[in-house]
Amino acid sequence: MNPCGCGFYGDATRECRCTPALIQRYLGKISGPLLDRIDIHVEVPAVPYQELRGNACSESSAEIRARVERTRGVQHARGYYNAHMPTRLIRKQCALDDSGERTLEMAVRRMGLSARAHDRILKVARTIADMAGSEPVAAKHVAEAVQYRSLDRNYWT
Repeated sequence: MNPCGCGFYGDATRECRCTPALIQRYLGKISGPLLDRIDIHVEVPAVPYQELRGNACSESSAEIRARVERTRGVQHARGYYNAHMPTRLIRKQCALDDSGERTLEMAVRRMGLSARAHDRILKVARTIADMAGSEPVAAKHVAEAVQYRSLDRNYWT
C-alpha cells in the first residue's frame, strides 16, 4: 500500500501533499486486527534511476534460493514451518535470553503491540535466527523482526 493518499509521504524526491490527519485517515482504512495477521510489513522506498541502471554486484537468485531452502529444511525438521508454528510451541521454539526479553518487552510497550503481533514477531525472529544458522533466538533477531512491523509504529503522523 502507499504510505498516504498521494503516495509521497516519506519520499526524498517528491513532496507529500497530505496533512497528518489525512495520512492517519488513510492508514486507518486498514484495521489493526487485519494488520496483526500480516507477519511482515516494511517500507520500500523508490529506487533511484542510477541504482536501477547500475552494475552493482549483488547476491544471485541461486544463492538466495539455497539459503531459503536450507532454512526451510531446518524448519521442516522441526515438523512445521515457522509461519504455521502452533501457538502452544511458540514460547518453547522461540525462547529468548534476558536481552531478547528486554528487547521484545520494550517493543511491545512502546509500539502498543497486540498479543497476536507479539507472537508474529517471535515467529519472524525464529526465522531470522534459522537463516543465520543460530539455534537460540537472540536479541538481534528480535530487534530485526520488530523492524519488520513498520505499520505498527506510531510515527506516521
